Amino acid sequence: MKVLMFGWEFPPHISGGLGTACYGLTNGMSYLDDMEILFVVPKAFGDEDQTKLRLLGANDVKLTKTNTRYKKLLEKISFIEVDSNIVPYTDPEDFYTKVSKDKEGKKQYVQTHFSGKLEFTGEYGKNLYQEIANYAVIASEIAASYDFDVIHSHDWLTYPAGMAAKEVSGKPLVVHVHATDFDRSGGNVNPVVYDMEKTGMHAADKIISVSNLTRNTVIHNYGVDPEKVVTVYNAVDPVVQKENIEFRKGYDEKIVTFLGRITMQKGPEYFIEVAKKVLQKMDNVRFVMAGSGDMMVKMIWHAASLKIMDKFHFTGFLRGDDVYRMFSITDVYVMPSVSEPFGISPLEAMQSNVPVIISHQSGVSEILKHAIKVNFWDIDAMADAIYGILNYDALSEMFKKHGKEEVDNLKWENSARQVREIYTSVL
Repeated sequence: MKVLMFGWEFPPHISGGLGTACYGLTNGMSYLDDMEILFVVPKAFGDEDQTKLRLLGANDVKLTKTNTRYKKLLEKISFIEVDSNIVPYTDPEDFYTKVSKDKEGKKQYVQTHFSGKLEFTGEYGKNLYQEIANYAVIASEIAASYDFDVIHSHDWLTYPAGMAAKEVSGKPLVVHVHATDFDRSGGNVNPVVYDMEKTGMHAADKIISVSNLTRNTVIHNYGVDPEKVVTVYNAVDPVVQKENIEFRKGYDEKIVTFLGRITMQKGPEYFIEVAKKVLQKMDNVRFVMAGSGDMMVKMIWHAASLKIMDKFHFTGFLRGDDVYRMFSITDVYVMPSVSEPFGISPLEAMQSNVPVIISHQSGVSEILKHAIKVNFWDIDAMADAIYGILNYDALSEMFKKHGKEEVDNLKWENSARQVREIYTSVL
């Protein structure tokens, strides 16, 4: 079975969980003998791991169709506001906070350079809408030039590309919902992004959601037939132990870590409030907020206002081995997300023998048994859980042992088999 898969990022060039999930799923598919994947990204950098798939950059595809065809295609995806006044932002999850309210602007025609190729940054910058439109144009070119059985589009940025490929080829389209704008915005939905999501979902033959939490959002908030939406949980890649990953603390203090985007969806303010409560009961503990995002400066001021900055640290965005170095010195990992479609980072923490505390409002809470679950807003319960794990060794060791065993059984190969069944159902 040949799959034409559209993504927006691929390791090592990632900004969050989307690229990690795409990499894990495609790795899992490589264990299935009958799967062949052509993974398309806006821009290929050349250092991506292509041992288990073929990766194609849209920036390397030469256009051969007429300008009339491009104009027609762009008109069909006219809900994308080309050339809007958009400011750069960190990642798609906090995109809605950064888009300009100025909805005016001139529509552009597709511009190629002398080789007939389109330029892509591969990032989430000021020309994002134009790049999404251009990506759909390239998708139609690829769909007309390559042989494949099914189309798979990851998240809203690639839905127009999937729709364009379906129109050209007539092949079935599967869209993968890793998050919705309801998760990212807390209900303050960006109408442009919402339209893009809804249009892609209704154009798809099947929809994959990363949790039942997300599945319910897709059904109720986007008006999708429940029979069309299937939940396939994420997994985690096995950790390759390296000597340079292991760190040793030079002090006896405990470490409590928040690792993720510092944005409203992740509930960083609750983590800071919890830190204040725990520090009132014990002194030999430090709190770390690892990540970046639109609320970072606000959270620094918040921690300073609570007078806990001597025990609170901001590391900035961590990637690769640095994530596991952080986990190697962490005693408790906390994910107080307000709305988390899934959440891979708790799995990575458990894999590193770290006890985890997660919110009930996360998709990963549907499958984990050896994690403490609290409501994101219940800072008293969260503080009690942190205090208990830090002060009762038997409790900590129990979560380490059983948590590691549990997460080691969550394999991407199993998720890949479920996805293959979905492909088969639409063929």
